[in-house]
Amino acid sequence: MFHVIAAILILVSLSIGLSFLISLFFRDGDSSGLAISAGIVLLVGLGMYWFTRNPSDLSFRDGFAVVTFGWLAMSLFGAIPYLLTGAIPSFTDAFFESASGFTTTGSSILSDIEGLPRGILFWRSFTHWIGGMGIIVFSIAILPFLGVGGMQMFKAESPGPTADKLTPRIKGTAEILWVVYVVITIAEILLLKVGGMTWFDSACHSFGTLATGGFSTKNTSIAYYSSPYIHYVITFFMFVAGVNFSMHFRAMRGDLKNYWSSPEFKYYTYVTLAAIGMITLSQLLRGNPIEESFRESAFQVVSITTTTGYATANFELWHPLSQLILVSLMFMGGMAGSTGGGMKVIRIMVLIKQARVELHKMIHPQTLYPLRIGKNIVHRDIVGHIMAFILLYFLIMLFGTLVMSLLGVDHITALTSVIACLSNIGPGLGNVGPAENFSGIPLLGKWLLSMLMIVGRLEIYTVLILLTKTYWKR
Repeated sequence: MFHVIAAILILVSLSIGLSFLISLFFRDGDSSGLAISAGIVLLVGLGMYWFTRNPSDLSFRDGFAVVTFGWLAMSLFGAIPYLLTGAIPSFTDAFFESASGFTTTGSSILSDIEGLPRGILFWRSFTHWIGGMGIIVFSIAILPFLGVGGMQMFKAESPGPTADKLTPRIKGTAEILWVVYVVITIAEILLLKVGGMTWFDSACHSFGTLATGGFSTKNTSIAYYSSPYIHYVITFFMFVAGVNFSMHFRAMRGDLKNYWSSPEFKYYTYVTLAAIGMITLSQLLRGNPIEESFRESAFQVVSITTTTGYATANFELWHPLSQLILVSLMFMGGMAGSTGGGMKVIRIMVLIKQARVELHKMIHPQTLYPLRIGKNIVHRDIVGHIMAFILLYFLIMLFGTLVMSLLGVDHITALTSVIACLSNIGPGLGNVGPAENFSGIPLLGKWLLSMLMIVGRLEIYTVLILLTKTYWKR
């Protein structure tokens, strides 16, 4: 396990090294801190890798530990650049920002983002891009020489209730997913550049979009740009990032029908369009222009649904019904197999259909009613797994809200900050709204929210299973 984590740290050090090159190009004064950071992480990674050579095969159970401790290690060592460059002098705040980046949450403690050096801004956005598809899958794709099984980690790391294998070998699946990820990222960078963004800002915002992260290089997020073209481009790519990436792969091979043949994609699309329509109507009734109402509504709905967290408007000033719709969307998230957070669309679908099945059973208790998603019958074990997941989600949310309230945080801020971090969204309401940040959260609250980011990113079970007695028994 430590052998795999060592490989992850080596990749992190190379990523910091890329940020160092960016800092040299712009000469913003953060190059020495980034160089030292890359060196420290590289030495630790190489040392650990050397002392754990000749590893044995991973079991399925080992995969949970590797993924959980791998993400903790990334967040811990990813905080070093913030500390050594002086961008974030507090270790707690640096860890919070690092965890928020790798888990693609997008919550931030920074107030003056535009005052940061370019190297740190690039590192901040690049942590999103690494975490978006999963650095565990990334290491499987490019480090086959590790000599340890990959399927255990892929199942534990893949966002969603199932891991969709596109090829017989997990390494091939990981490579395909990353190729699709890179191609779509490059496409957005080019389109944003055409819209007037600099190459640097285009890259950083594309990293945040495809990873559904939300870190921006501007204090006012996407609202900084008054261009409707930029808003629509980012809205489109946020929606794309919320779709199962295996469907994008099939589309690139010419199977465009695979989108509309998916019940989950239809549900995802219908819910998104319905929310956009309701909020647009609400904005029109308040006297806002038609195009602006639609554009801002579409952007914020897609941003919240996919858990990206970018903002073009302060939705805390919107009608309470619009805010309630957005808070409801925070729970849903994107499709399984996407980079989005939340519960995932497929789980909500199964829960609704199971409720219908139970109603039918009450009327005709002797009749069998199989639960179907499209043409596929959902096994009872999967239904039970999903129901337990949703129960755990709300119990964790309740526990987190109570702890935040005990720390003196007001109820709206406490509830929405927990939802925002557990669902990997970014902004909430109250003192952590789109026009605010998380700097005012108490020290213990920041650690709690940081852990919730990791728990939410790893789909709850992966982390909680390590806390059971059964896991540690031989």
